[in-house]
Amino acid sequence: MKGVCIFLADGFEDVEALATNDVLRRGGVDTTLVALTDDPFIESSHGVTLGAETFLPELDTDHAGTTAADVMIFPGGMPGSKNLASCTPLISLMKEHYAAGGTVAAICAAPGLILSQLDDLKGVEFTCFEGFEEPLLAKGAVFTPAPAVRCGRIITGRSAGHAVSFALEILRALKGDAVADRVRHAMYLD
Repeated sequence: MKGVCIFLADGFEDVEALATNDVLRRGGVDTTLVALTDDPFIESSHGVTLGAETFLPELDTDHAGTTAADVMIFPGGMPGSKNLASCTPLISLMKEHYAAGGTVAAICAAPGLILSQLDDLKGVEFTCFEGFEEPLLAKGAVFTPAPAVRCGRIITGRSAGHAVSFALEILRALKGDAVADRVRHAMYLD
C-alpha cells in the first residue's frame, strides 16, 4: 500500500478521522479515505455519514518500494475500532505494510485493538485511550499518557481530544518540523 490512507469502518470516531484528514491536507499531504467494503458510505459513532474515496479491495497490495512515508491510519471510536480490528484483509495488509517499512498510526481504542496485532512490539512507546493499553503491554510495549507518541514507524494518539496533536505528529513525521509548526500556527494552536 502506497500513500497515506485513513481507514474507516462503521462506528469510527468523527473527530479522530476528520481532524487527522484536515491537518494532513493542510500540510500538503495527499490522504485517501478508505472504506472496508464497496459501500462508499460509512456512518460514524455519532451518526454522521461520510463518503469514502476508495475501497480496501481496490488498494494496491504490492509492497515493493514501501517507505516510512506510506502511512496506514486507524481512527478510534466504537464500534469502528472493533470493526477495523476484525477485518482480516485489513490486518493482513497492515502487517505486510509495516514489515515492508511502512508507518502505522492509530488513536484512541485503535492502538490496543488494531496495532496490538503487530508481531514485534517489545519496547515500543505508545499511548491510547485508558482501558485499551493491556494488549500492547502484554507484547512488551511501554504506555505513556501523552497526547501523541511517535516511536519509530508507529504513531499513536490518546483520544478525540488529542486528535489534532496526533495529526500534527503524523505530519511532523512526513513533512518535518517546519511544516507541522506552520500548520499548528495557522490553526492558532500556538
